Parts: sequence; structure tokens; C-alpha cells
Amino acid sequence: MFFLKDLPSRQMVEGYSDRFEGVDVGNVMDALDLMRRASLLIRDLEAYFADHGFSQLRFLTLVVIDREPDRSSLMAGEVADRLDVSKPVVTRVLRSLESAKLISIASSSDDARSREISLTAAGQAKLAEIMPGYFSILNRAMSSAKAGS
Repeated sequence: MFFLKDLPSRQMVEGYSDRFEGVDVGNVMDALDLMRRASLLIRDLEAYFADHGFSQLRFLTLVVIDREPDRSSLMAGEVADRLDVSKPVVTRVLRSLESAKLISIASSSDDARSREISLTAAGQAKLAEIMPGYFSILNRAMSSAKAGS
């Protein structure tokens, strides 16, 4: 999260840049603006998911499983490889999604130690419920970013 409500002024950044070699004030101002916009977007998404009794990680886990059009399941390791969190965290998320009956976890027919993860009908319904608002938030964020450019 980026915790500044008001970004530093250009004059302030210029004052710092005078003390440090190789600082492009425009780049720093653009980066600060990007961090602020990203933080606001994350807050909007977190609030949206919370309103749906969900989290961004649980949502993204369902998306990762669903985004393979030619496959009906992924191995647990594949899910972990596609998410930017540790394997123990993925394991906990998969268990919570299974408890909520949004995914099914089955032993692989090729390797009994491996687990195949697939969406249940309830998982597909949850994605269908959440996805439109998710895209709306992303669209709104980019529309306002382009309008501000």
C-alpha cells in the first residue's frame, strides 16, 4: 500500500533531486502518481471482494484454475506456480475454497501424491457473480487514469 493521501509537490521533489545525482524529477513524480493510483485501485478491489465475502487471493485462485480453456483442472503445483504467494499460503487458500465447495481436489490419476484442482459449479457461479464488478472497477480505474493524462 502507498499511504500518502497527497503527493509531494514538484518543488519538493526538485529540492530532493538537487541533493541526489541522476534523479529525473518527472520520472519520480510519475512513479509517485502510479503508486498512488495502484494503492487506490487495490483498496477498491479489496472492498469489492469483502462485500462479496471473498478476498483477492481467493478470486485470483479461481481465475487461475478457470483460465485454461482446454483443461478442466490444474495440478496444485501449477496453481501455486501461477500465483505470487508461497506454497503454504496456496495450500491454505485451496483448503478454504474446497471447504466452501468452490473447488474440488482429487488425487491425480497419474500420480496419487499429486492433486488435481477443478472448479465446482458453485465456483463457476461465484466467478460469474464477481467478474462483472471486478472488470468494472478495472475499467473505471483505467478510464480515470487516461482522463488524467
